[in-house]
Amino acid sequence: MSPRDILLVLAVVLVWGVNFVAIRWGVDEVPPLLLTSLRYVVAALPAIFFIKRPQVALGILVAYGVAVGVGQFGLLFTAIKFGMPAGLASLVIQLQAFFTIALAVLFLGERPSPAQLLGALVAFAGIGVIAIERLGGAALWPFLMVIAAAACWGVANFITKKAGKIDMLAFVVWSSLVPPIPLFLLSLLFEGPGAVPLALSQITFLGIGSLLFIGWISTVFGYGAWSVLLGRYPASTVAPFTLLVPIAGIGSAALLLGETISGLELIGSGLVFIGLLINVFGPRLLRLNPAR
Repeated sequence: MSPRDILLVLAVVLVWGVNFVAIRWGVDEVPPLLLTSLRYVVAALPAIFFIKRPQVALGILVAYGVAVGVGQFGLLFTAIKFGMPAGLASLVIQLQAFFTIALAVLFLGERPSPAQLLGALVAFAGIGVIAIERLGGAALWPFLMVIAAAACWGVANFITKKAGKIDMLAFVVWSSLVPPIPLFLLSLLFEGPGAVPLALSQITFLGIGSLLFIGWISTVFGYGAWSVLLGRYPASTVAPFTLLVPIAGIGSAALLLGETISGLELIGSGLVFIGLLINVFGPRLLRLNPAR
């Protein structure tokens, strides 16, 4: 990678890590389902007027929008609202990598490598350690919601895989037209019809800035830059940088929110991160050092 592109990929990683802090700030002022709905309105407008619709079936576009918008981010925003630490959420949601592998095994007949199986075992052992820390308290439910959000992200990845080679920025922007209405209806159902006027009357510049960051900077800039990088380099070169996202997330949450995690959660987080490292780099090491 050129120095310019290394700076670009690190900027994307930082944006995606800080995004979890922005979500925390946002849900402090706007109910989570309503905020998620507004996030997708901001992500879609005005970008759809400048970005050509991707050449994919409408059903795939809708399915992706539901999986990632209503499922992944609806659950993630709600979990953070109800007590999931933003930094820890940035790590736990990376379990999507293993849910994606599981779906490929079940529906595409792919065979996971030994490194992927070991990585999944280590990562889910870490999840078990974190769960032990949270058992018996209200903090368990937000934690489980983030795992469910990771599963929805895995479904979204599977849908993307079925879509074939696509312009990811266009795919993300146009699929952003799907989530706002179902999320708004869910907000009316669970957060009440008074959520909109109350949020509009109380929102501050921090809340507005968080919404714009989540919708434009994290989504449009983040995926736009990522698409550019994937166009210049193999996915195997670019993808490992996503391992830095939870580091940026945990670091920014500690710096900007003052978050801390317990010793047991730190051990569990370490196991999850090691599992992700094994998943990404293990197959390469096996190819470099074949059994003799």
